[in-house]
Amino acid sequence: MAHPAPPEALSHIPSGSLNIMGYVNESEVNGPGCRAVVWVQGCLLHCPGCFNPASWSFEENQLVTVEDLAQRILANPKNQGVTFSGGEPFWQATALAQLAALVKAEGLTVMSFTGFTLEKLRSVDAPPGAQNLLDQLDILIDGPFVESQAVNSPDSPVSSRNQRVHIFNPALDNAITWASDQLEVHIFKDGSRIVTGYRGQLLTD
Repeated sequence: MAHPAPPEALSHIPSGSLNIMGYVNESEVNGPGCRAVVWVQGCLLHCPGCFNPASWSFEENQLVTVEDLAQRILANPKNQGVTFSGGEPFWQATALAQLAALVKAEGLTVMSFTGFTLEKLRSVDAPPGAQNLLDQLDILIDGPFVESQAVNSPDSPVSSRNQRVHIFNPALDNAITWASDQLEVHIFKDGSRIVTGYRGQLLTD
């Protein structure tokens, strides 16, 4: 079964740019070690119980260039990697692959969530640029969130039992130390906050 065509709104994102929902410069609950986290804007799945329903719309939210975002990530010496969440990262796979290449060249690792399965991402029905992004990833967590299979446990690295952790970089075989019950609160100078965790949850106010 073919996936839906990319939304028209994606065609209006300038080349070399990303439409993102949010960004955290330093997190320790979104993958191995200290990581930057990028939440992209736009998803077609609309899973019941989704942690980030505000990310479903493909309308323009925050447009950032790949180069500017790479500089922000690399400017923090604590960051060991970057995690892509959303939204659906693979609808912006081409630009994310470019971003991944820039940070990997500086020694960082790259991880991504996706609502697609790995098999679909390797098929002819995958979103444009999917294989380019896969080629850059060290870790992939695949599969949609299924509310009836939700798990919130210190013993689980995924948020629903159907999801899988694929480790493409053998150096990270023993780096699965995160858990689906972890949360983190970031409070910014303007008083706004982000509550996030490995589940991909992004709550802002």
